[in-house]
Amino acid sequence: MSVRELVVLGTASQVPTRHRNHNGYLLRWDGEGILFDPGEGTQRQMLRAGVAAHDIHRICVTHFHGDHSLGLAGVIQRINLDQVPHPVTAHYPASGQHFFDRLRYATAYRETVELTEAPATADGVLATTAAYTLDTRRLSHPVESYGYRLTEPDTRRMLPARLAEHGIAGPDVGRVQRDGVLGGVTLEQVSEHRRGQRFAFVMDTRLCDGVYALAEGCDMLVIESTFLDEDAKPAADHGHLTAGQAARVAKEAGVRHLVLTHFSQRYGDPELFEVQARGAGFDGELTVAQDLIRVPLPTRHH
Repeated sequence: MSVRELVVLGTASQVPTRHRNHNGYLLRWDGEGILFDPGEGTQRQMLRAGVAAHDIHRICVTHFHGDHSLGLAGVIQRINLDQVPHPVTAHYPASGQHFFDRLRYATAYRETVELTEAPATADGVLATTAAYTLDTRRLSHPVESYGYRLTEPDTRRMLPARLAEHGIAGPDVGRVQRDGVLGGVTLEQVSEHRRGQRFAFVMDTRLCDGVYALAEGCDMLVIESTFLDEDAKPAADHGHLTAGQAARVAKEAGVRHLVLTHFSQRYGDPELFEVQARGAGFDGELTVAQDLIRVPLPTRHH
């Protein structure tokens, strides 16, 4: 059975705390795993969360601050130590190539896995598979930073009652799906539009066009909310969002499930992030992320 869920490995900004590890997020998308922003300690968090190196098919790094990338060295070496049987692709800002090189070859180890480097140089599509399109948008942070978005292709959902009305059954169902018409009956007459699911990952950034473009129409938006609203000025100064700002983005973009994360160590009560997000008018599903939780993508629209 296909699984689509977010496994939260870490939620701290800048420094880890007793209860929060540095960043790390694994998106399970059917049979594929996409690891976002592996900060320091990610390899151990994977063990605690039941995530294996074999689960990783793609790595996406938003930017090269340590809390989002220092775990790369350990994760890459673990992928090779465990001899992961499939190729792995890494995406990251091209301007940070020297940082990626240092992390990839931080110490001696035996390379056994094909790791393809596919850095982002501008807004646009990074990869297209049968399951999704992965694209990126530039964000606003003191160092070059990119957010990521997965978009599943739209499809048609077959309607059993309509098929029966037209006497279409067995292999003929596949024929009308493939050819678009069968005996004068069109695909549109026996099916309905099925919107593909959409997921976005937005880390360290001020409000900018890229944030809105990534969030638009998403089923799940994972977004930083480093600060509470009363600290909007330091948030802007350091290139970050507040809980209220993140929630207003989600509301305007029509997001179904909002996941807030990347919390400053200055705040002891995570419930305050939920209070401010609700106060900003977001009324969809809301998760204030904690280390090691699993958050399923919303069920599909029908």
